[in-house]
Amino acid sequence: MVRISELSDELLIKILSFLPTKSAVSTGILSKQWEFLWTWLPKLEFDDYFITDDPDSTLRFQEFINKKLPLHRAPVIESLVLRFCHCTLQPENIKLWVGIAVSRFVRELSIGYFCSGSDVPLPSSLYTSDSLTTMKLEGSKIVLDVPPAVCLPSLKTLKLGRVTYSNEDSLGLLLSQCLVLEDLCVVRDRHEDNLIEVVVNVPSLQRLTLEVYQRSSGGYVIVTPSLKYFKFVDFSETFSCLIEHIPKLEEADIRVCQEFETLLKSIASVRLLSVLALCNNPEESVYSVSTIFNQLEHLKFGIYSDDWSKLLIWLLGNSPKLRVLNISIDHDPELDVYEPVTWSSVPECLLKTLETFEFKDYMATQEERDFLSFFFKHACCLTSTSIFHNVCDM
Repeated sequence: MVRISELSDELLIKILSFLPTKSAVSTGILSKQWEFLWTWLPKLEFDDYFITDDPDSTLRFQEFINKKLPLHRAPVIESLVLRFCHCTLQPENIKLWVGIAVSRFVRELSIGYFCSGSDVPLPSSLYTSDSLTTMKLEGSKIVLDVPPAVCLPSLKTLKLGRVTYSNEDSLGLLLSQCLVLEDLCVVRDRHEDNLIEVVVNVPSLQRLTLEVYQRSSGGYVIVTPSLKYFKFVDFSETFSCLIEHIPKLEEADIRVCQEFETLLKSIASVRLLSVLALCNNPEESVYSVSTIFNQLEHLKFGIYSDDWSKLLIWLLGNSPKLRVLNISIDHDPELDVYEPVTWSSVPECLLKTLETFEFKDYMATQEERDFLSFFFKHACCLTSTSIFHNVCDM
């Protein structure tokens, strides 16, 4: 039997890579052979989540990183995760640690800072890294202060979660110099978020997630001709939206209170569409949109509205190849009086293509009964049907 001390350094480093970084470092006390093995680990993670919430413990953890990270010897840091939840951390140290990682040609960088107190600055060298392929920043105290000389030629994945922007141009400037960016996620939910307009002009982008919660939104300008996946969440009562046509879009997840018309025009090529609409009265202009969803095969339709069937029938009438329909309706059960919808023609998908139908939260209102009567009368190709009663409201 081979003793562990007889294994090669390369194999020992591989074994250490399965341990938390702090545990891997602690193996250095075992012998001289082990003392610096951890310094060759390609992936490092420093997370104070399990550190006791007292100043002394946090300070010791901070000093541990200050002492150990500069000793790292690997020519390339494949991944560095910095995640902090305790407020006694000195933000300037994060700037120092990120600078060290950039000098070690870090490829994947993830920073989560969930503390109050001072803003967390990032080194200017981060914005000119040739090696960085993935960057994830999360926390309202992280400040995105993009220098004019920004250039991230290898960055393919970027996530900005509830960060602060130093000025209105920060995001647009950053994105303009990410020439191979494929996956972008921007999440915002703070009232003090100082970014008014989100500008995403990235020809290479294939996945885009924009989520806004608990704030008044300004506007969006989106130019992404290569986009294949689009998630858009904004329940603000008012926002402006300018989106160029997305010809290659395959999947979209739209959750809004308004701006249906603009959004629907831009996603006509989608194959799988999920819609959550929180609105009592969709704009009449929606129904005049001549958009035809020629590629749409799967529609997930959720709506909070007292006039939902009109919008649903309109969508069905403009989706001639639809095969799967999942709907979920949420509305006031006491409002059982509605203006019946007049269906001048039967949607083509009901007659020719629709095979699967699922209705969740069915409450047997008059509008639901009228819709189902029309639906089952004309749905000729159904092979699977499921209707789930909302037992909580019955």
